[in-house]
Amino acid sequence: MTDDSFVAHRSLLFTVAYEMLGSAADAEDVVQETWLRWADVDRAQVHDPRAYLVRAVTRQALNRIRTLARRREDYVGEWLPEPLLTHPDVADDVELAEDVSIAMLTVLETLGPVERAVFVLREVFDLPHDEVAEAVGKTAAAVRQIARRARNHVAARRPRVSVSPMEHKAVTDRFLAALRTGRIQDLLELMAPDVILVADGGGLTAAAPAPVHGAELVATMLAGTERGEYETMLVWLNGAPAIRIESDSGRAAVSLLIENGRITRIYATSNPQKLARLDSPTDLTR
Repeated sequence: MTDDSFVAHRSLLFTVAYEMLGSAADAEDVVQETWLRWADVDRAQVHDPRAYLVRAVTRQALNRIRTLARRREDYVGEWLPEPLLTHPDVADDVELAEDVSIAMLTVLETLGPVERAVFVLREVFDLPHDEVAEAVGKTAAAVRQIARRARNHVAARRPRVSVSPMEHKAVTDRFLAALRTGRIQDLLELMAPDVILVADGGGLTAAAPAPVHGAELVATMLAGTERGEYETMLVWLNGAPAIRIESDSGRAAVSLLIENGRITRIYATSNPQKLARLDSPTDLTR
């Protein structure tokens, strides 16, 4: 057994950590910590490297969550997960694309640490209850109860309708065109009446301090920006079509939640500390 076992599963370990933490930077730290521990392990005693490494990264992520919880108490404004530039083919794995979407990661933020770990390991990666139990330090019976509770919690809050990549891209293309023209009517036609805009500037860039509700208000805000101040382009973020915005003052990543052909949520991240991965694609896997 060689270090190739870690290399072979590195993308999986990153995906597990990222889904648990919602932060690529913290997920990378967790994966690195897991590697340091793996380097000291007697490989001859490890019968299933994948299971061993997933357990190890889960434990490290649970430890990191406590630090993040304290950090987020002092966070300025709304907090959104860190967006990842991904290859378009990630969307071919429909379940993975849904699980790593900004909308789903935002829902996972409403779970407690152990509930989130159990949901990710059991519902996303389909690990057996006994392996999940070992990873989170619970009994298999407890894990079954936690998984059921977390599953119900997520089901009540996750997007109600699945959207095909083709439909998602079509609506995103139209939204991008409407942003470029700044016509309020074009924006209104794309958005559900109760659309919500959530912006994350982290106190480092200008952003709405609280969610903005209602199509007319959101459209007015979006149309109010001078067209010459920024450049927009279509990109793939977290397995779905999205928008990247570049301006002299910084950049932003915009992801959309679409239901029944209309935009119901707009997630806009402009915190520069969360946008480092917009320049190179991240490999995600299950």
